[in-house]
Amino acid sequence: MPEQESAESRGCTAPGTPGPWAAVFDDERTAAVRALELEFGELFTHVRRLFAENADRLSPGMLPGAYKVFTTIARRGEITLSALAETLHSDKGQISRTVRELEELQLVQRTPDPADGRSSLLSATPDGIRRLDAVRAPRENSLLNALESWHVDDIRELTRLLHALSASEAPD
Repeated sequence: MPEQESAESRGCTAPGTPGPWAAVFDDERTAAVRALELEFGELFTHVRRLFAENADRLSPGMLPGAYKVFTTIARRGEITLSALAETLHSDKGQISRTVRELEELQLVQRTPDPADGRSSLLSATPDGIRRLDAVRAPRENSLLNALESWHVDDIRELTRLLHALSASEAPD
């Protein structure tokens, strides 16, 4: 029976101990993650600028955070204040103040929650939706245009990887 090759002879070490390539792998991984962080930073800066511009077009002087609250309500259709605060990982009091501002701007309305008489459902007003559509229209196709030269499989792969990252899961 031929002698089996040992883990040591293949350059491997016992489980849990770093192998000879660990330093290179860690350096490459660290460099790759840092480059990704920089690119995310640039992307976030771009998105914050877009939110600020859209917020100001929706209602001059509106802060980007209020715009995010409004777009979340508009996207959800109906949502309770508690669920909204949880979704946005924000303080319920701050979200409540922002919602009052949005109500004053006639962008958001409250209706009684049929499932809980003590609670209200928040929804965008028809005028709020119309105004939001008008604000988004100039940039509506910007992502479509930016990805025009990309192969559809690359777009799907990016979507899959971003989903895995946001879910803190390893990609399949």
